[in-house]
Amino acid sequence: MSNSSRPSPAAPPPTSASRTPSFDRGHTDDLMSFLAASPSPYHAVAHAAERLEKAGFRQVAETEAWDGTSGGKYVLRGGAIIAWYVPEGAAAATPYRIVGAHTDSPNLRVKPIPDTGARGWRQVAVEIYGGTLLNTWLDRDLGLSGRVTLKDGSHRLVNVDRALLRVPQLAVHLDRSVNADGLKLDKQRHMTPIWGLGEVAEGDLIAFVEEEIGVAAGDVQGWDLMVHSIEPPAYLGRDQELVAGPRMDNLLSVHAGTAALIAAASVGNALTTIPVLAAFDHEENGSQSDTGADGPLLGTVLERSVFARGGSYEDRARAFAGTICLSSDTGHAVHPNYSERHEPGHHPMPNGGPILKVNVNQRYATDGSGRAVFAAACERAGVPWQSFVSNNSMPCGTTIGPITAARHGIATVDIGVAILSMHSARELCGGKDPYLLANALTAFLEG
Repeated sequence: MSNSSRPSPAAPPPTSASRTPSFDRGHTDDLMSFLAASPSPYHAVAHAAERLEKAGFRQVAETEAWDGTSGGKYVLRGGAIIAWYVPEGAAAATPYRIVGAHTDSPNLRVKPIPDTGARGWRQVAVEIYGGTLLNTWLDRDLGLSGRVTLKDGSHRLVNVDRALLRVPQLAVHLDRSVNADGLKLDKQRHMTPIWGLGEVAEGDLIAFVEEEIGVAAGDVQGWDLMVHSIEPPAYLGRDQELVAGPRMDNLLSVHAGTAALIAAASVGNALTTIPVLAAFDHEENGSQSDTGADGPLLGTVLERSVFARGGSYEDRARAFAGTICLSSDTGHAVHPNYSERHEPGHHPMPNGGPILKVNVNQRYATDGSGRAVFAAACERAGVPWQSFVSNNSMPCGTTIGPITAARHGIATVDIGVAILSMHSARELCGGKDPYLLANALTAFLEG
């Protein structure tokens, strides 16, 4: 297929009544479109909200009183979205089934005073966000995206999706030992993108952004801007069974969770639990923000939903006690060139289905009961699944799973899709896995 055109949105994955789903390439096509259209967390939640609106969900404002009506609702806050579907007649103590994910990815973010440069080059000052693989941002054509805040307090999305910036690597002639000793990058000195020639002028970048989005000079008062690779997602391999693209960690799960919630909502009043999508920002730097999983957003939304349906604190406690969350994030596929870095008995493969992530030191929240919940959802959906655990000699990453479990007292299971090149500007997954994940999430949300 041509990746220059955006495929039309695919239908949500089939419900769990369909056994052993055959691979629907349309779902993966739609994921690729979602990735390309979501260069920042703000774009990701805007596109997720647009899909939910088309499915009949309606936005509710946090500053207004909520009612107890049934149907699909969602809250937007910055780069986070919480969406849920209340079946008609749901009791106040009805438990939730939650798919958790995050919208942010490691990248380079624009500093408060962005205009800089040296030796006749105009550059943009950036800060390193999250645990990015620095070398993957070198010698790529980069765009600029995010949001700005205007004088009246409103926000505007920014997406300059063309070759605007570049972080040039030092030529091998000036670093003769690079291939023998490895590339060494200083985050402050070596990662500043260039975007032109000439004298540095204060205010240039924001003036450029104002012109791009069509607002008056001086109207932009604040910004949350970042760079992104403009290379579109693509199928890869002899048989095109792989997908390469940006921000799979973790927009792959946001996309699958959105499709699964829409599919679960189509069951309507047959639901016995309340399905929820919780996609947070700032997971890559610890989740400690008002839009992160370590903030109060999820708990507040769930509590308000209980109280809006006439519930008490007792009802809230009962609902939370019966709630289960699948924290869906990417995990590591076995790397053919570095297999010694992986646990010898656990080698997740692309297109082998979603992975169950386990760490007894609670870097992941999965326990035996959670394993049973996940296995049951996969069996109901006819989806194969795999297990992941880290090599004992390697440190284990973490997710929003343990945070969600500890902060809200909610039983949580860590799952995801196995990928290569995690935290690269361009990651790799199996072409079937996004569809298999969405089917498993749908079966889980249907309860």
